[in-house]
Amino acid sequence: MVLKIVQAGDPVLRRKARDLTPEEIASPEIARLIEQMRDTMRDAPGVGLAAPQVGIGLRLVVVEDRAEYQAGLSEKELEARERKPVPFHVLINPTLVVEDAAPAEFHEGCLSVTGFAALVARASAVRVEALDEHGKPVTLRARGWYARILQHELDHLDGTLYVDRMETRSFTTAENHRRHQAGRSPAELRAELGLPERR
Repeated sequence: MVLKIVQAGDPVLRRKARDLTPEEIASPEIARLIEQMRDTMRDAPGVGLAAPQVGIGLRLVVVEDRAEYQAGLSEKELEARERKPVPFHVLINPTLVVEDAAPAEFHEGCLSVTGFAALVARASAVRVEALDEHGKPVTLRARGWYARILQHELDHLDGTLYVDRMETRSFTTAENHRRHQAGRSPAELRAELGLPERR
């Protein structure tokens, strides 16, 4: 079953989500919600989805970056983004620690800010401590695009959208991004937009 993805302006996207209890994690309701979130993410399609994006204020995220989503990118673009396929997984009550704060800047979009994109700088590498769908502790270390996905999704759990972190002059419709900016480096775009070089 595909759930409705709420859009910017819905109050749930600006509230801090609450932790799930052990009883909730073990419940059939949460197992069903995880399945519905997976289906919703794949239907969109997207590479991650947080429970607040379907109107539920819980600290629950699903992530999956399929190889088919990367098919339109050149080898050079994949390498620059450090982007590789990521299998489906669930993160419950996650916490994030930055392991390499060096900024990596690329365009981001969001299923809750449909039709737009902007340059967003994210930490190059992170570690996430969480529980999986069975309530077992997991530790993930991620670099590149996977680290970006995790930062973006965990931001949702604290009421933060990518527009809060974006380079405002780079904000564009998704159509204009495809038409004028896709395939160009962030440095080229910064120069065109009259922005200083990122150090």
